[in-house]
Amino acid sequence: MNVGDKAPEVLGLNEKGEEILLSQYRGKKVVLYFYPKDNTSGCTAEACSLRDQYADLKEAGVEVIGVSVDSAASHQKFIAKHELPFTLIADTEKTLVEAMGVWGEKSMYGRKYMGTFRTTFIINEEGVIEHIFLPKQIKTKTHADQIRDYLKG
Repeated sequence: MNVGDKAPEVLGLNEKGEEILLSQYRGKKVVLYFYPKDNTSGCTAEACSLRDQYADLKEAGVEVIGVSVDSAASHQKFIAKHELPFTLIADTEKTLVEAMGVWGEKSMYGRKYMGTFRTTFIINEEGVIEHIFLPKQIKTKTHADQIRDYLKG
C-alpha cells in the first residue's frame, strides 16, 4: 500500500472477536500501526507511547488501532497488562499484514524468518492513506510524538 491508496475496509477481528471496519471511523483520522509481537520490549514501548498520548490524539479526532499476528487472547493480556485504551486487531491469518505489505522475510542474529515490519499508516477521514511511517523511521519510545508532530504539520 502507498500514500493515496484506499485502505482496506475490513481490518479484522479485535481482541474481543468483533469485526472492525474502517467505515466505523469515517470522519476521523486513523493511526493504524503494525507491530511484530505483544509483550516484546520495542512493541511494548511503542504501545505505551501511544497509550500515554491517546487522550490528546482522541481529542484531535484521531483513533488508534494496533495490529499484530498475535491471538485475541494474547492481545487481551497485553491490553490488561499495559492498560491500553485502544483496540488491537488479531491478524492471525495474516490477511491485513499481507494486504498492507508489512509481512515479509526478516533476519535476526543470522536467522531468517517471516514477520511483521513495524509500520504505521495515517489514514484520512475518507479512508485514504495519507502518510506512512516506515520501519527505520519509527522510534518506539517516542512514536506517539512522531505521529503528533506529523499531524500538527
